[in-house]
Parts: sequence; structure tokens; C-alpha cells
Amino acid sequence: MKTLLYAASAALALAAAPAAAQSTTQARAAAATEQKVAIYAPITIAEVQAAQRAWCNALVAISNENATRGGAAAKRLAGQVLDSAYGYDMGPVLFKPTLTVAPQTFRTTRDGALAYFVGDDRAYPKDRGFALNNWKRCESENAGIVITGNSAISMGNVSIYNDTGALTRVDKTWGYVRGPDGNLRIVLHHSSLPYTAQ
Repeated sequence: MKTLLYAASAALALAAAPAAAQSTTQARAAAATEQKVAIYAPITIAEVQAAQRAWCNALVAISNENATRGGAAAKRLAGQVLDSAYGYDMGPVLFKPTLTVAPQTFRTTRDGALAYFVGDDRAYPKDRGFALNNWKRCESENAGIVITGNSAISMGNVSIYNDTGALTRVDKTWGYVRGPDGNLRIVLHHSSLPYTAQ
């Protein structure tokens, strides 16, 4: 009788093993599909606006970090912002900052972008650290947003106020795609001062 019970439970265990393996495989496949859906889901206007607010908040946070904890802390924070907001880990980013000149006008690498925001890089001697100008408030206003599936482009103005209340307004174009984590990443960033007629 014991032998019969042992044989029956062994048979049940063997039968259950492939079912468990299949269940695990199905769960992994479902998770992978869910991940793909998240990465390739169409971008929404609300996501673009949220990314713009996050960029503004990050600029102010870097400036505050510099004022309260110093340049090294501001540089660390700026690096974290670049890694989460921009697509440098996905390839070159088309970044033309407001205050750059030839031959370093365009910052397609993370190092170039970091130098622009916080300075302190011998390879970019003209950079003084745009993000370190005691910024206290930043607002983005769109002239338009164009969404094409899982990429988006926005154009408009960004208004930044320093600690004396002085305003700097720039014309801004951003391009976004979804990163591997499903969050928006900046892959195009063009910024310039408004044209003044002579």
C-alpha cells in the first residue's frame, strides 16, 4: 500500500513540474509583453507636460543644491537628472544649449551636457554652469506639441526666474521617446534666446 501511495505521489509531482514550469514561463512572457506595451505605448500630452515640469523642477533643484551644499553636490544631482531625464544611455542626444559657442555648440554626449549645466570641466572651458545661476522658479509654456506614437516633439517658451526675480525667457524645442523603463527621455533639446530685431 505504501509503495502504491509513493508511486501515486511521485506521479503527481512529475505531472505538476511541467505545469509549474509552464506557469512560470507564461508569467515571464506576460511580464515581457507588459514591458513592451509600456515601452511602446503612445505618449500623451499629459506625459510631455509632466516631463517639462520635471525638467524645470530639476533645474531649480540643481541651483538650490549648489547654493546650499556646494558645487560637487550640484554636479552629482545634475548627473542623476541627466541619467533619468535624457537619453544619453540610448545614444547621442541632439542638445543645443542656449549659451554655447563653436566648436562646442552641440552637446551630443553626457559629459558635454553635464559641463553645460554645472561647469567644472577642463574639456569645456567656456562653460560656467547654467544651472548654477540661483534659479528659483521655472515655467514651461507650449506653442504646440506633436505626438507620433511613442515619440513627441514640443515647442514653446521656458521662463526662469532667479533669486532677485529677474526673468530669463528662452525658446525651447524638446523631442521625447520612451526609455527602456517606459518613462520619457529627452533626445532632442534646442534652446535659444528670442530674436531681437535691430
